[in-house]
Amino acid sequence: MLKKLLLLLFVCAGTTAVAQKLTIQGQLVDSAHVALPAATLMVLSPKDSSLVNFGTTQTDGSFQIKNLNAEPYLFKVTFVGYAPLTKRIDPQPGQAVVDLGVLSMQPKSSLLAEVTVEADRAPVTLKKDTIEFNAESFKTVKQNAVVEDLLKKLPGVEVDADGTIRAQGEQVQRVMVDGKPFFGTDPKLATRNLPADAIKKVQVFDKKSDQAAFSGIDDGQREKTINLELKEEKRKGFFGNATAGFGSNNRYAARASLNRFTKGEQISFLGMANNVNDQGFSIDDYMTFTGGSQQMARGGGPVRIQVNSNNQSGVPLSFGGRNTGIMSNYGGGLNYNKTFNTKTELNSSYFFNALDHNLDQYTDRINYFPTGNLTFNQTSRQHNTNQNHRLNTVLDHKIDSLNSLRWTTSLAYNQTDTKENSSSKNLDADGTTANEGVRQTASFGNTTTLNSTLLWRHKFAKKGRTLSTNLTLGVTDTDRDGQQDATTTFYGENTGTNHILQTNRQDTRNNSYGVNFSYTEPLGHRLYLEANYAFRSNLNDVNRLVYDLNNGEATLNTALSNQYTSDYQYHRGGLNFRMNRSKYNLTVGSTLQQTYLDGDLKLTNTKIEKSYQNILPVARFNYDFTTSKHLRLDYEASVQEPSLQQLQPVVDNSDPLNMSTGNPDLSPAYAHDWRFNFTTFNPANFSSFFVFVDATLTRNAITTSQTITDQQVRISKPVNVDRNMRVTGNATYSFPFTKLNSRFGLTATATRQNGVNVLNDTESNIAQNTVGGTFRYNFRYKEIFDLDLSANLSRQSTDYEFNTQADQLFFNKTYSAESNLSFLKHYSFNTSFDYLVYQSITTDYEQSIPLFNLSVSRFILKNKSGELKFAVNNLLDKNLGVSQQADVNYFQRQTTNSLGRYFLVSFTYALNKHLNPMGARPRGGMIRIQR
Repeated sequence: MLKKLLLLLFVCAGTTAVAQKLTIQGQLVDSAHVALPAATLMVLSPKDSSLVNFGTTQTDGSFQIKNLNAEPYLFKVTFVGYAPLTKRIDPQPGQAVVDLGVLSMQPKSSLLAEVTVEADRAPVTLKKDTIEFNAESFKTVKQNAVVEDLLKKLPGVEVDADGTIRAQGEQVQRVMVDGKPFFGTDPKLATRNLPADAIKKVQVFDKKSDQAAFSGIDDGQREKTINLELKEEKRKGFFGNATAGFGSNNRYAARASLNRFTKGEQISFLGMANNVNDQGFSIDDYMTFTGGSQQMARGGGPVRIQVNSNNQSGVPLSFGGRNTGIMSNYGGGLNYNKTFNTKTELNSSYFFNALDHNLDQYTDRINYFPTGNLTFNQTSRQHNTNQNHRLNTVLDHKIDSLNSLRWTTSLAYNQTDTKENSSSKNLDADGTTANEGVRQTASFGNTTTLNSTLLWRHKFAKKGRTLSTNLTLGVTDTDRDGQQDATTTFYGENTGTNHILQTNRQDTRNNSYGVNFSYTEPLGHRLYLEANYAFRSNLNDVNRLVYDLNNGEATLNTALSNQYTSDYQYHRGGLNFRMNRSKYNLTVGSTLQQTYLDGDLKLTNTKIEKSYQNILPVARFNYDFTTSKHLRLDYEASVQEPSLQQLQPVVDNSDPLNMSTGNPDLSPAYAHDWRFNFTTFNPANFSSFFVFVDATLTRNAITTSQTITDQQVRISKPVNVDRNMRVTGNATYSFPFTKLNSRFGLTATATRQNGVNVLNDTESNIAQNTVGGTFRYNFRYKEIFDLDLSANLSRQSTDYEFNTQADQLFFNKTYSAESNLSFLKHYSFNTSFDYLVYQSITTDYEQSIPLFNLSVSRFILKNKSGELKFAVNNLLDKNLGVSQQADVNYFQRQTTNSLGRYFLVSFTYALNKHLNPMGARPRGGMIRIQR
């Protein structure tokens, strides 16, 4: 059916393409005959003034609007500070081009009277490096829609199933409201909680680094950012919405968003409670829960192929998949921003999460070795609970015109409780059971983390000469208790049973502090020299005690216990040369990094002292062809020093069949990273194209070697290999078909990864290739109906050097469809369908999962501020999740329990429409878009 629909659409498009088309062209100047670039051009229907097409003028004032039907139009031109200009166009039969010649605009000040008409607002406006969308021109079909629904309608903006936003091909890292942070840096907290009809404008731009914004020297670093500008009436009262729903199988879902934005002050409250797997967790939450951000701060992070990477935190990530088990989630928070005066500003937020998670999982893994394939099967059941509090504050104070302070503080408290029961077995190449085990584990504890920075910035009288100093402090305190009861039975020549009954306790203290200086000196002709120096010290104190239990008595196991202290110190000094031009900027430089490690293993009375020295060059080049066409080239070197945990030869037997140990001879890994990025966006026809290529070559790469014992116990150890390499490419083209009210998007991706597998001290090369693509189609008819279709295909193959193993090949496919229909003024109907296909050519496995959801809504109360909805989720009752992946020496498939069919009746009250009855309707006329 999908193929037939797409064929029909392309046939219609081809038929349209051969019809007679019209081009309108000319040049726009002011009264002094000076060109007017970036003016907004609108082609309107003379019948009802609906928008047919629009564009902008070039730098010389010239313009062309192509592919119009040969019929009469109203041609309107608007430009800031000038009176609108309107012309009627009546093309002659067979005429292909209407040349309007040179059009002259008059300043508004020359008019005797001026009338502002809201309908004249352009759908898209270019302001230097910012693309600004008028939200009224991109209304959603959904009633009570959130910002995420609005973003999906904007040309050049895409939103993935997990809420990840991409604008002009780049991932959006930050979403602000009226230029202020909204609950920290997680974009989804804004896009999934703020109502769409509260937004007046959506501004997409590349946010420069804080250092570049302060010094005025473009360092080439960018962060794709979206700013949501609120309607004026939304700043005069409270707005938001609240939803509560109950359904079959005791399912419930509740969510509330309450906001009050006034001049100089923003207050927002968010709350949620549900047991329908609505997690609300982002990668930032996960990094906070696990302390991953602290680990990343200790050194570089070159890409490496890692054999085993299990998440033991008990915190699921919201990546949009179905392999999540069954969850109940509760959360709430407050965001408060305050501008006290022209010098002092506060941004702050507090958020609380509580998660209850049940996960049943079956793992089927084939390990490929030159001596034959080994099979590992495991059935596990987990119950995880997590509670997290986090507080963030940013205080900005301008001492005077030359000096400013920024104090940033984050405080987090995380408490987790994880219990797991599992049974597993390993099979030889001939299918004989080599060993099997049963294991019960439990872990519980808490982590408190404090991070604070104080930044002082000073501008000298000479333009471009700046000095900044940043002081950093980090404190992490973790206390965890655990217990393990594991029985492993070995077969074959060494038949026997091994029983482990242990408890453990680990206290970890991590303190870090540092300082860095940055000085910029102008050299003239927009050339600059930057000198920088940074010092950082990470102090760790770990006390892990493991006790064997025997007849109720606890005996310290010194082989598994570990007590150590470490001090990692970094000294970095460097010089950067920068050249800034109107079209481009260039940065080249280098840094010398000296690293010292001083470790003390107390139980073994062993000292570990290491010293590393590396030169880290950097080069960045940005070229802006126009305000909507950019080229970025980057090269950067980084180093990953091994942690003390990786260096110490202490065995971890938390899984008796998969143990690990450290390597005192481990050396740092050195990575070269090249990035190429080209983006172009045509505001005249809403087409966009971008290409991204990232290549990383890691010398002396750190990977994980494996030693398989005669009893098939796997012992993992970090080792260095000569090199790893990874190349990733991505290209996307998006374009509209105005005549069909449609939009198409095509994405192609490819990844090539070469690594080294180390098995029983023998190295072999592994090559992994992933190719895929995404097709998206959107059809929209006025504000009545819209349809979204997409297909995402991925093919992954793994080639092994040893000839005894056949190469791996598998496919992951996702087909999706979603539609929204508004009818009879007060009703709406929504359906969504996902068809997931998992296929392994090598193992002859195929699993398909159809997911079908539908809902019908009735809108009540004044201005449709009340919505009564009946929804059926997972109508076909497919309570199964599947994932499959191949790595350097294994192919793995996991099946997971997932939420089955349930019915939900909910009521949503849109507070913004009640307190602002005019909020649902713009002042003056409204443009009706036909696209």
